[in-house]
Amino acid sequence: MLLQKLHATWTKRPKYPYTLYTVVLVLTNAAAVLFIQWGTYSEPSYADPKAVDDTTKLMNSVRGQLTRFVAQMWMEHKFNWLLNFCVLGMLYLIFVFVLNRFWVATALFSIITCVFAVANHIKIQLRNEPVIPSDLSFLSSGNSAEIASFIPESSQSLVHKTIVMLIWLTIVCLMMQIIDRRRCVIPFHWRRPFRNTKTIIGNCTRIIAVIVTTSLLYSFTVTLNTVGSWSHKWAIAWGDSPTLWDAAGDASLNGPTINFLRLANPKIMTKPDGYSQTTMEELAQRYAKVAKETNKSRQNNLTDNTVIMVLSESFSDPTRVPGITLSEDPMPNIRALKDTTTSGLMLSPGYGGGTANIEYQALTGLDLALFDSSLQVPYQQLVPQQKNPETFNQLWNNRYGESGSVAFHPYYKNMYLRDADYKKFGFSHFYTLDSNPAITHHDSLDNSPYASDAEAYQNVIDALQNNSGHPQFIQLATMQNHPPYSDWYSDNQFKNADTSILPEDEKTGIDTYIKGVSITDQATIVFLNQLDTIEQPITVIFYGDHLPGVYATAHARSQNTIAMQETDYFIWSNKASASNGVKLDPTNNATSYTSPNYFMAMASEHMNAKVSAYIAFLSTVRAEIPATERLTLGVSGVTDNTPTVYLDTNGDVVSHKKLSNQQKKLVEDYRLIQYDMTAGKNYLANAGFFNVK
Repeated sequence: MLLQKLHATWTKRPKYPYTLYTVVLVLTNAAAVLFIQWGTYSEPSYADPKAVDDTTKLMNSVRGQLTRFVAQMWMEHKFNWLLNFCVLGMLYLIFVFVLNRFWVATALFSIITCVFAVANHIKIQLRNEPVIPSDLSFLSSGNSAEIASFIPESSQSLVHKTIVMLIWLTIVCLMMQIIDRRRCVIPFHWRRPFRNTKTIIGNCTRIIAVIVTTSLLYSFTVTLNTVGSWSHKWAIAWGDSPTLWDAAGDASLNGPTINFLRLANPKIMTKPDGYSQTTMEELAQRYAKVAKETNKSRQNNLTDNTVIMVLSESFSDPTRVPGITLSEDPMPNIRALKDTTTSGLMLSPGYGGGTANIEYQALTGLDLALFDSSLQVPYQQLVPQQKNPETFNQLWNNRYGESGSVAFHPYYKNMYLRDADYKKFGFSHFYTLDSNPAITHHDSLDNSPYASDAEAYQNVIDALQNNSGHPQFIQLATMQNHPPYSDWYSDNQFKNADTSILPEDEKTGIDTYIKGVSITDQATIVFLNQLDTIEQPITVIFYGDHLPGVYATAHARSQNTIAMQETDYFIWSNKASASNGVKLDPTNNATSYTSPNYFMAMASEHMNAKVSAYIAFLSTVRAEIPATERLTLGVSGVTDNTPTVYLDTNGDVVSHKKLSNQQKKLVEDYRLIQYDMTAGKNYLANAGFFNVK
């Protein structure tokens, strides 16, 4: 009897009204927009807090910024919040109509948006960059287990609280789904779909709802970057103001959801005016003549030498950072070395991250600034779809076969899709922690989670001693100084040597990093001394990819932009090399300042080596424009509506408007060449543009 009554009561439980679904959908969606947007902000710091009034502090706080993002609908008629709300709402509705279970869809939507919000917050704090579509390849390529290792201690609490919240939310949603007698949002029956008019109408309604919402979101995404499209017009009309050269700024200004979708359908490059087979063949012939003239005075061949390209993770001189004062030099050896060999400062496109972009430019000679702004990470958005990308290591492959080039990275092979990309580049082996065979040397120091530079260098020494008897191109990307920095080293003298006036938590990260720089300085000199004992010509191209994202105080000041994006580099040759002791004149050759796309051209000059038409072209551009980059940080004083920055031989910023006609012509040639190599018909390859004759 009791069971019958309970069953009768259960069968009479109410169907929740559609108005409740609507209210829950609106509130959940609004909360998701706010949580995701919250992750883009951080609390400001003030040199003198007493000099700033309480109203200003409140408006600049995270709460104030979040309030402004919503309130600008009424104050400035910018509807960015509403735009993000509508886009996320489309995703929410897709879940609802596909699953046809409102509460299950709500739980799934909440989990996805919360994970996205937390991931955005952590990545922006670490790298000044939000989550972008290419990051999803990190998960699909089997690296999801490594994500936890990148979560800093300061974010652990946020992650744990979010997990607990989602667990409870999921439990509540599942209970609501069970209690709600309206099991389906739209009446739908797979079996006997045509049994009556109501069933037919319900089935058709659900199918149409799925098609409409999915098509709407898909159409919005694929056309968002197309000027004149409905989605682009809609977004602009509602206040969207794309700033893709600064992904973090774009996410903060326009919303991470819009920023993410903007990058989901990247455009490689706009087809340059005049691009044709005839134009490219004429261009190839012109620079072939330059190469022929250059090679008349060159005595050596690039591939007669082993070239080692060392990307030193986050390496840069801390003493150049505004506000950093030290009583001990952390890099005396490399500083002294730079006085005796080709060296200078490299303009990096990244701050706190973007390693793959700098590496890509160094290996290809291509300029990130010439790509469309929606193309953020070539390793993940471009290279996977290319058939035969051109890279400098292939010069050694062409001469010595498959064993002409090899790569090492004491971390995991699929980071930035390196494993797949390196195969396309032609590296015979890519040795990593999870390669087969695995990289041999990868021990860390003290409590650091990453392989030391000394260990990374030892892998190169082993390769030189065990190679097949011919020169090679060796690519090494280190990991020792990878962030985050958590007081790893037990004997860190820079805790006392650092006399900077900075917040204590900022100093802890900086001091750990500086100790790492000191360790790199010592390990690098030991490495070079080992190379000096090898009886074969070896040239090392050493560069730091970007500054670490630990200089919060200096980073906050726009006048420090260039200083925050300049790292150290040198090109050095061992005693067995004809270019031992060479130091290119920084005045005549503009070597004091450079960008990574010029490294092989500079190494060719340093080695007095013959060049291809492509390298001759890069040398020609470098002589006129020493450094060019697409920076992640805004540049004070540059009024051009462009993220591209050019440096002259003095390291001063030159806007595109102030370039000479000759410089502008070279930029256009660069654009044609890069388009042909990445998005065009590869006419240059057929014209022998990359061959050394």
